[in-house]
Amino acid sequence: MVHFSLGSFGACRRSASVLGAALLLVGSATSAWSQTAYPQRTVRLIVGFPAGTGPDTVARLLAQKLSESWNNIGVVVDNKPGAGGTIAASEAARATPDGYTLMLGETGQLSIAPKTYNKLPYDPARDFAPVSQVVSSDFVLLVNPQKVPVKSVKEFATWSQQNKSLFMATFGAGTPGHFGAFMLGDAIKSTTDVVHYRSTADALGGLFGGDVHGVFASVALAAPNVKAGKLLALGSTGASRTQALPDVPTIKEQGYNQLEFSSWFGVVAPAKVPADVLAKLSEDIQKITKAPDTRVKLEELGFRVTGTGREEFARIIASDTASWGKVVASTGFKAD
Repeated sequence: MVHFSLGSFGACRRSASVLGAALLLVGSATSAWSQTAYPQRTVRLIVGFPAGTGPDTVARLLAQKLSESWNNIGVVVDNKPGAGGTIAASEAARATPDGYTLMLGETGQLSIAPKTYNKLPYDPARDFAPVSQVVSSDFVLLVNPQKVPVKSVKEFATWSQQNKSLFMATFGAGTPGHFGAFMLGDAIKSTTDVVHYRSTADALGGLFGGDVHGVFASVALAAPNVKAGKLLALGSTGASRTQALPDVPTIKEQGYNQLEFSSWFGVVAPAKVPADVLAKLSEDIQKITKAPDTRVKLEELGFRVTGTGREEFARIIASDTASWGKVVASTGFKAD
């Protein structure tokens, strides 16, 4: 049997106090170490769309700048196209929550998909932690002037009514351009038929070939084709004109107030990534996106730089989920 005297008990208490203080210091040091040490190896940035698209362009610029800021630790862009980006989102949601797998998400994957799919294999609110919204982008209504001889949204409305048809290309079911097509049909009083393509290249091919009459394309995709004279821009969907195409009026300017919508791209991580890693990621991405050289490059591509914090990005996702949910409900569309 072991006996303790009052003196030995006091000594034990002092030893325990010293040990407790030491453990607290170790814990604090470990927390600080985990934040400053991240990352220690290559980070994967998943993108749900093909190479050369708007999301891919943003992801590659962001990956380059992050790598430079992390002493050249690699950031690899991993394209996982298909199903309007939901394939990529499903994989990202299941990834190990250690900060080494991220996703450049967009409006369709995080705010529209929950309202369109009966059995979505992920829940944006449950499975992802918002890190930073990077950019936002308006859309441009494009037509092939060789196939559709119009020069304004009003003329497009008249033409579609006379022809009793309006076939609109989309870059996938559940994307902003998909529901934007229905919004356009309602605005110009034409029945809309949507044609879902697997990629932007396929959709533009359909437009060039006359298989469809129009498409809502991101400014980044539309601007080069418009400036080259290949396609005609009838209007943009923003509240104000886009810097990339300053001569193109907004659709709202032309009297269609309900056709104001946009998209965004932002970094998210699996939900259980440690808070200190999320904080570092958000801080680093905000610094990069707001740096003058990065801002200029993104704006030249047709994007508006936002570079939000985590809480603001979470608010945007929630707000857009509610607003796009109303649009989806009005169409009655449901994906399998």
